[in-house]
Amino acid sequence: MSRYFTRSLDPYVPGEQPEDLSRFVKLNTNENPYPPSERALAFAREHCRPMQLYSDLNVLDLRAALAAEVGLEPENVLLSNGSDELLYFAFLAFCSGARGAVFPDISYGFYPVFARLCGVPYQEIPLRADLSIAPEDYFDRHQTVVLANPNAPTGLLLGMEDIRAILDRNRDSVVLIDEAYIDFGGQSCAALLREYDNLLVARTFSKSRSMAGARLGYAYGSAALIGDLETIRYSVNPYNVNSYTLALGLGTMLDGDYTRQTCRSIQENREYTIEMLSKRGFEVLPSAANFVFARHPDYPGAALYAALKARGVLVRHFDKPRIADYNRITIGTRAQMDALLEAVDEIVRAER
Repeated sequence: MSRYFTRSLDPYVPGEQPEDLSRFVKLNTNENPYPPSERALAFAREHCRPMQLYSDLNVLDLRAALAAEVGLEPENVLLSNGSDELLYFAFLAFCSGARGAVFPDISYGFYPVFARLCGVPYQEIPLRADLSIAPEDYFDRHQTVVLANPNAPTGLLLGMEDIRAILDRNRDSVVLIDEAYIDFGGQSCAALLREYDNLLVARTFSKSRSMAGARLGYAYGSAALIGDLETIRYSVNPYNVNSYTLALGLGTMLDGDYTRQTCRSIQENREYTIEMLSKRGFEVLPSAANFVFARHPDYPGAALYAALKARGVLVRHFDKPRIADYNRITIGTRAQMDALLEAVDEIVRAER
């Protein structure tokens, strides 16, 4: 029977992960170019629960640290195996055949995958012509609203008042704001949680906290919403986050200065990259994330992606018609961005 079920699924396609990393400047999967701090790594080695034991079920210390960051309580925090697991739990908990989901037609590719996997009806709402989200398109939907902010792959940010308006006009529905990239230039809407019990905020340690390979996500929400997600967790996999990841997560929380420093460096490198690409004739969308979305009038997106890959630079290309001319470029170190620019210049010279 599963054979027939999987035929109806169109699974998420991750960015390329080459086995030989030495061959490429890897700017295609929005990973942080900087490793976790030595202080965080040392803390993890010292405080990791013995591996012969199951991981901590409650993780009060890490949940308390995350809650304190935004003035909440541990009961307002759920931990997950990356934010993807959290998103899956949310589709299971807050969507059904009667209450579907709505999200943009150009956004994180896992949203329609989870909807189909959970048997949930969904609607993809077109972005505006400039690829921004129109808040009014999400008013009075009576369905679960799912929005990435900043959006991916565009990097465009919705303001706090826009999110507040969406929450006000969907009081009967959960509004999930996916803030995977918020630390690179936006204001978290976790500040609204005391006002709105229908708000769920998804966050991750993968991007700003340099832990993509460790898989740690978390959610902020009302005690009721978090309780629903905990029910799902205990129904699927109570020990969903491993012991080393939990220890490393707390270690990064204790070294917040390092996280803020690396985020500043990425923001500086992003502005540098936008300036340099613009000088080379690219149109670059304003980004609040650790990537930029760019196109060049003289080079189709797929052709530029292939030419960069041939020169050892990986970026991400999407073949959806509205964005096929663009490539998403992760912001790395200054040296990595200079390697990208050098490859672009080689491509231009080769075309002349």
